[in-house]
Amino acid sequence: MCLQVYRIRPPAVNGPMPSRPLVALLDGRDCTVEMPILKDVATVAFCDAQSTQEIHEKVLNEAVGALMYHTITLSRQDLEKFKALRVIVRIGSGYDNVDIKSAAELGIAVCNIPSSSVEETADSTLCHILNLYRRVTWLHQAMREGNRASSVEQIREVAGGAVRIRGETLGIIGLGRVGQAVALRAKSFGFNVIFYDPYLPDGVERSLGLQRVGTLQDLLMHSDCITLHCSLNEHNHHLINDFTIKQMRQGCFLVNTARGGLVDEKALAQALKEGRIRGTALDVHESEPFSFAQGPLKDAPNVICTPHTAWYSEQASIESREDAAKEIRRAITGHIPDALRNCVNKEYLLLAAQWSGIDPASVHPELNGAAAYRFPPGVVGVTTPGLPEPPVVEGIVAHGIPSVSHSAPRTPSPGETSKLDADREIPADQ
Repeated sequence: MCLQVYRIRPPAVNGPMPSRPLVALLDGRDCTVEMPILKDVATVAFCDAQSTQEIHEKVLNEAVGALMYHTITLSRQDLEKFKALRVIVRIGSGYDNVDIKSAAELGIAVCNIPSSSVEETADSTLCHILNLYRRVTWLHQAMREGNRASSVEQIREVAGGAVRIRGETLGIIGLGRVGQAVALRAKSFGFNVIFYDPYLPDGVERSLGLQRVGTLQDLLMHSDCITLHCSLNEHNHHLINDFTIKQMRQGCFLVNTARGGLVDEKALAQALKEGRIRGTALDVHESEPFSFAQGPLKDAPNVICTPHTAWYSEQASIESREDAAKEIRRAITGHIPDALRNCVNKEYLLLAAQWSGIDPASVHPELNGAAAYRFPPGVVGVTTPGLPEPPVVEGIVAHGIPSVSHSAPRTPSPGETSKLDADREIPADQ
């Protein structure tokens, strides 16, 4: 792999961005969509990395903006390697691969693109649901294997397990953008739709003509098919586990196009083998990229898996990349976080800014008077000078770059639970 460098400036300190800020695409190499939007305000680089160990030191030292998909994870330790980073934009809606609290404490805003793949994800979800009910995948496989259905008895045998949809109850966990789109589509097919979402305001069910249930247990007990459309956080990891599976109707279907960590795959595999769950369709998995040859689902029956592609269409991909580049541009030309449209850790940033004005020794004596990481008014002020420099896309690829410690100590956080800790639904895509 090569290293191509062009007009990289010295590392920026906490304050105004340099006249030509560096923006890096961390886990990709195609910047053709982003360049027309950013070329007059930033130098754009691509890293094509799967971890921060593969990111070049120049990016770690000088990048003020980062674009990323779902194929790289940024923990606190990873974030501390970046010396000048101000904003991260996740090209997609899910941001469970970024430690947003730690990012805020380090002065880094994290944004997502929540709406570009709503239709694609909802359509893919319905495809999976219909596939489970009408067994299209298994019928196709049977024909490819040479099975023939020339008599009624043979048809019954090969199509056994196919179910009428009208009158079945579809249970949706998380009624955000994608959940609502799935509900509207499912009603057209004759499903009775119920949902569970404790964070949704009262009355939404009336406007959509849906039935709301008060507890997760109610939804599990009354659904013939369950589909997941909630975010993944520390509160709902393995939401579907052996205990919750036992609360489901016997022979229930399960669909997951949200986040792989919501489902305990070992418990799911056992339930499939025992027939407690009739069939499952998964677009997301605990370990990605997914392989049938590895993991607990390899011997489980009635499983449909796709490789985290429910979000994808050419149109959605371009729209999400354009929106992400525009968010980076707003960060460069405006003020963080006020100029950002989809800052998912804004509350944490503001809390960190409040704490930065307090002498940490008076709150946490164990810091021995060390100065907390301080933020200027408005959290971060960003300015851009007049004439732009010629645009450039850089390929910056590293070989085993050692990690670098962040110079700022951790900002103390209030003890109370923030609303951002709650299981708020977001449309699941990349």
